[in-house]
Amino acid sequence: MGTGFFVHLRVVSAVKRVEFVSDRLSNVVLRGRWSNIIVVNVHAPSEEKSDEAKDGFYEELEQVFKHFPKYHMKMLLGEFNAKVGRENISKPTIGQESLHQDRNDNGVRLTSPHQKNLVVKSTMFPHRNIHKYTWTYLDGKTHNQIDHVLTDRRWHSRVLDVRSFRRADCDTDQYLVIAKVRERLAVGKQVAQRFYST
Repeated sequence: MGTGFFVHLRVVSAVKRVEFVSDRLSNVVLRGRWSNIIVVNVHAPSEEKSDEAKDGFYEELEQVFKHFPKYHMKMLLGEFNAKVGRENISKPTIGQESLHQDRNDNGVRLTSPHQKNLVVKSTMFPHRNIHKYTWTYLDGKTHNQIDHVLTDRRWHSRVLDVRSFRRADCDTDQYLVIAKVRERLAVGKQVAQRFYST
């Protein structure tokens, strides 16, 4: 378990700071043309963990989030272990393109009111189900969408697409999730940057 970042050599000069908060949370601050981009990588407790462990994780995440300036673009990505359903109660935080109909306990926590300024972008883009799976059980037949990409509601139009790629051989039961983001970094032209999470 743990979180971290791979940064492409072209944009490494835009990295202002990397912070490893705990074994479940880390963040990188990228220098943007007009504002900074803060990417938080998470590894939430699994569904079987105690309520205390889950509450502790989300409290720690909230404390980390409070320290970031409001005007910077913020993205959360990683393994939330959350099935996010299509229930109307979670709108407009979620989209209609979730793999699941109903939320699990972690999904309820992820889409709860204290996360009100965040949008689960991984549920908003129409893709075939095989491009929504982020985890496959050992039997090869059970699939879940438990890795997500979230962003501030203010910046949500900057995320152009989120999908998983099954071809990436990472020797794991997780699939590579890619978010295509349009934002100018302070190192070059406007390009679509990709943030990877497994």
